[in-house]
Amino acid sequence: MDAHSRGRAEEIDPADQWVLNPQTGNYELRLDHSVGQSQPAPSPSRPQAAGVVPTPTRRAQGRGAQAPGGQGRGAQDRLTETMPPVPGQRRRRAAEPAERPGAPSRRKRKPAKSRKKKVLMWTGGTMAFVLVGGAAGAYALYRHFDNNINTIEVAGGSDGGFKKDAAFNILLIGTDKRTGEGNGGYGDKNSPGHADTTILFHVSKDRTNATAMSIPRDLMTDIPECETKLPDGTVKTIPAQSGVRFNVSLGQSGRDPGCTMRTVKEITGLTVDHFMMADFNAVKEMTTAVGGVKVCVERPIDDPKSHLKLPKGESTIMGEQALAFVRTRSSFGNKSDLDRMRIQQQFLSSMIRQMKSDDTLTSPSKLYDLAEAATNALTVDTGIGSISKLKSLASELTQIDTKNITFLTMPVIDNPNEPRPVTVVPDPTEAPRLFEMMKSDTSLTEVKKKEQDAKNAQAEAQAALLKGTRSTAREVRVDVYNGSGVTGAAQKTIDWLQNEHGVTRSSNKSNAPEKAAKTTLTYAPNQADQARKLADLMGLPASALKPGTQDAGEREPMTLVLGADFKGAGVPLTGPAKAPEGAQTADKQVCAK
Repeated sequence: MDAHSRGRAEEIDPADQWVLNPQTGNYELRLDHSVGQSQPAPSPSRPQAAGVVPTPTRRAQGRGAQAPGGQGRGAQDRLTETMPPVPGQRRRRAAEPAERPGAPSRRKRKPAKSRKKKVLMWTGGTMAFVLVGGAAGAYALYRHFDNNINTIEVAGGSDGGFKKDAAFNILLIGTDKRTGEGNGGYGDKNSPGHADTTILFHVSKDRTNATAMSIPRDLMTDIPECETKLPDGTVKTIPAQSGVRFNVSLGQSGRDPGCTMRTVKEITGLTVDHFMMADFNAVKEMTTAVGGVKVCVERPIDDPKSHLKLPKGESTIMGEQALAFVRTRSSFGNKSDLDRMRIQQQFLSSMIRQMKSDDTLTSPSKLYDLAEAATNALTVDTGIGSISKLKSLASELTQIDTKNITFLTMPVIDNPNEPRPVTVVPDPTEAPRLFEMMKSDTSLTEVKKKEQDAKNAQAEAQAALLKGTRSTAREVRVDVYNGSGVTGAAQKTIDWLQNEHGVTRSSNKSNAPEKAAKTTLTYAPNQADQARKLADLMGLPASALKPGTQDAGEREPMTLVLGADFKGAGVPLTGPAKAPEGAQTADKQVCAK
């Protein structure tokens, strides 16, 4: 019968071709799976024998269906009346003997896939579709954020991300450009913008610590010649300027952030790899995106100039209030720009804590809002001008514990060339020392505090050697030998001593006879004043001082041997016992005074 072969194709017993029509409650012979079931029709009831499935009236699958042997509908109906009771559905075994005598044996067929496997295949296909849809959504989101980002191509700038085995420096620039809704009312709305707030963010090679150094806007400096790329692709050279405020390194005379980057290198000696620039809108939008930033003040604030109003103690601020907090000059300290920078450092520390908190990291909506606000509000160099590169940057920064991120201000003194100083200049002693610490990745937050404490205890035991008077830098005579194994260390030290501190009677004696594990300064008893002065300048511990027993001649120099512990000119050998004065770490809430 034709039904047999169809059943065989599905590996189901031919008897199973009789199926229940749910609309009629009757069993019907399904001869062709492609034809729908017949319309419901009444059928006479039949008596039911105990233990036997009742035999319902069976009808042909369709009006045009043919019974075996070419019989029409009437023959088919007669056939249905003589069919035996239908047992429950059963599976055909993988191999069966011939069903009737003389019939040819059938080929063995592979077992059908189990229902479980079919379900898994269907589910897997559905999941694949969902994942593909998710990937498409992620791609669309990436494209959306990529299109948000504003970029500036810096002439001669880096076009790559970050090397895993190298330190890097990013310049964070906050401009006073009055773009964005409602920002024109802050005054000077047509200004091209200045480098109003500038922070050099140094990330150590091993990603254990970072230093964020604020550069005063009123720092008097020289701005080097710089090139800027115009929208049409041409390059414009902007001449150098001497003795001007640092903040004119951006926006004035057509200078772009690349000029600010070069100015920072001129001041610090540190190469700036990338920049991120934000205006007033960035503060308002990003603080709102993270749900507000916690700040603390020691007394109530009511500043009519910035419109900042805060009660004593902690508050959560965002939007206009956050902008007022970072802009105010007259609410804290001695109302100077230096005090405002300390307030901004406290604000950024708190914002970093908020962005790294579970409240933000576990909230998809906050993460989306933050990404949307950041990509809309920030302008970056083309080297990091994509979501993938910014994601790479974030990955590097998240490795740093907030307790090892130090905020501080460049050490400065009042400008000695002004009768009534209103500007500042780098501190001739402390600023170069800080720059050298940053170059050498010296942690300002005591990453290895226990080891440091042990060194400090040893230094205290010999501190008596450093008590007493000091010579002037010009009176110091010293020969410098390089036993550190670092090429050029002696000459760099000589250059630093002579150019930064006026130790003009110093000489480079090239390599020491052998490598030295420790740096030592050997001096005669009558050279103790010179030794103390040189120890102060170089940050030498008392353990490095080796006094002799016989006095030296009037023009005889001391002997300084640089050892393997030497990290660079101006970098204390034992590292600082604590962060420089005024430094604050990002893990602590500080109340503004």
